Amino acid sequence: MLSIALAGKPNAGKSTFYTAATMADVEVGNYPFTTIDANRGVSYARTRCPCLDRDERCGNDTCHDGKRYVAVELLDVAGLVPGAHEGRGLGNQFLDELTNADAILHVVDASGGTDEEGQPVDVGSHDPVEDIDFIETEMDRWLAGIVDRNWESIERQSRSPDFDIDESLTEMLTGIGATELDVARVLRRVEYPGDPREWTDEDRQRLAAEIRTETKPIIVVANKADIAPEENIERLREAAEVVIPATADGELALRRAVEAGVVDYDPGDPDFDIVGDVSDSQAEGLERIRDVMTEWDGTGVQESLNTVVYDVLDQITAYPVENETRWTDGQGRMLPDAHLLPNGSTPRDLAYAVHSDIGEGYLHAVDAREQRRVAEDHELEEGDVIKIVSTAT
Repeated sequence: MLSIALAGKPNAGKSTFYTAATMADVEVGNYPFTTIDANRGVSYARTRCPCLDRDERCGNDTCHDGKRYVAVELLDVAGLVPGAHEGRGLGNQFLDELTNADAILHVVDASGGTDEEGQPVDVGSHDPVEDIDFIETEMDRWLAGIVDRNWESIERQSRSPDFDIDESLTEMLTGIGATELDVARVLRRVEYPGDPREWTDEDRQRLAAEIRTETKPIIVVANKADIAPEENIERLREAAEVVIPATADGELALRRAVEAGVVDYDPGDPDFDIVGDVSDSQAEGLERIRDVMTEWDGTGVQESLNTVVYDVLDQITAYPVENETRWTDGQGRMLPDAHLLPNGSTPRDLAYAVHSDIGEGYLHAVDAREQRRVAEDHELEEGDVIKIVSTAT
């Protein structure tokens, strides 16, 4: 399962975002370090379900009338403060938790209502643009520190006649969450001395920054957009490549209203309907949320998850079935499972995602839409429905 981490300074709204996206019961407070221990929960990316191409809906619990929700892990840990890489606040704990995250949602207080330490201040008195580089800098310094601590070992290895610096760097960097492919990509685009004794601090820092860029893509969630000055959102968009305006408070209010049976709303919808009895004050609050959703085409919470999964991590959704005609499994359930795979994946990759035994026994695959066998090197596309034929089935 993909793992998405929520990063940011204290009191930016990470825990509110996490609660809204997972509906898990976590502490939410208006003070730094509300989150002490990491919270891990399940959230969902939203996509179009293939059942919309049939005469009937699939009836899956994760499909709401053709809106398919695909599980991802969401991780919320303690907020970062300046000097986190040196252990300030709960920095080391936070950064260690990020090791296995596939991507990071950097939750920024777009309202400017919290200072760099996460302390509440008057709205608009802090420049949120200053927070953009903060996470990247702390992560780069943390990774550079790990590289520095391991460098003496690499220098000792270099005395061996069969020493290969690429192999040594790969062994070290895969220990902090990078894959061998990640390291190979970085080493291809970075110039560096072949002798580790000739490396400078700048060489190691550059390596750390490149590894972070390769393994931990970051998108900015401009939270508290409902109270943020409009110019703050625009300036954030100028400062970062991907910025999603959001109101985590608004999303959480809507999801709780759905649970109470007073609102009809699916996460990611641009609007909602009031279907139950609400007080005048509740109606007023819901209309304020609607105004924000009209401006930003939703609350931004679901869009943030969709963007990081499908755009930044470049994933597709594929649906394995046993019956290629009815699109069902052995129990007759239509489209029971959905798997996220990197763009460019093949049917065999899907087989391994279902189960390692299915992958090892892979024989061939059938495109259930076209009712035809596909080649082993066929690249799957978003929404493909595939029958896997394997010796393990």
